[in-house]
Amino acid sequence: MHKYMRAIGFSRFESKRKFQELLTQVVINSDRRAITVGQENTLLGEFYKDFAPDLGVAVCGEFDEEEKFTYEYYYPYLTGTGITSCEDVSVERHAEKDSYAGVCDDIKVGISLIFYLKNRIPYVKAQAMGKLPIRGTTLTLSALSISGSILFPIQKDEEQLQRVKQASVNRNNLMAAARKGDEEAMETLTLEDMDIYTSISRRIQKEDLFSLVDSCFMPYGVECDLYSVLGEIVGIRIVTNSVTGEQIYILTICCNELTFDVCINIIDLFGEPQIGRRFKGVIWLQGHINFPEDVI
Repeated sequence: MHKYMRAIGFSRFESKRKFQELLTQVVINSDRRAITVGQENTLLGEFYKDFAPDLGVAVCGEFDEEEKFTYEYYYPYLTGTGITSCEDVSVERHAEKDSYAGVCDDIKVGISLIFYLKNRIPYVKAQAMGKLPIRGTTLTLSALSISGSILFPIQKDEEQLQRVKQASVNRNNLMAAARKGDEEAMETLTLEDMDIYTSISRRIQKEDLFSLVDSCFMPYGVECDLYSVLGEIVGIRIVTNSVTGEQIYILTICCNELTFDVCINIIDLFGEPQIGRRFKGVIWLQGHINFPEDVI
């Protein structure tokens, strides 16, 4: 079973036979489906079924000459809300199966965000029609987690909040200039990083790490779409899996100025989430590319 199925409420689904029946139901009683012709004239199909609001399972495969569907793989998903980034996205196919990874270079994070592409059918369709690359897209990120905890926020007054916002704007401007080859901006960023490192090294001897680090977004382990995150909770929902009855938290978090939704089984979250508190955990990052309507 997929490791992150427990994140959408299937933590006790251990029987392989029951699980095969579940995938069959996804195909037969799907809520949504997408079909297109791939580059090798294969008819690709995806079937989606929600088992809670915005949470479900996708089954992917292809049709043969007799229009019989054969599934190749599946994955759990969370349908995200809002727009996370307006930066352009590049896409690459995975080596072992016909799934795709997206890459987004958002200056707010400082690293290349690599995510699992959920809507591969529109991308494959555009690829087959020779419309790539497509400009003017936006990106909606979402994430699944199977281990997380709740931390208290760092207390700040209004003056400190304004100072942090202004510092963030200045840094983003410097990052944008450095991307264009501005050597002075590169030097300024390097000096700022050195000052931050020196300050943290001095304060960490007497203060707790999470009182110094407000939020973070960094790669975790060897899989490219896993990240360790620490971000402020700005929205909370509780939904229930219609098959197992397990309750799931859907948390909207703001991390390094990126806002996206994270779902986690209530039994896997340590602490009580509230708006203003922080979520810390390891996430599997998914992404939905919002293509312009006149293109797809």
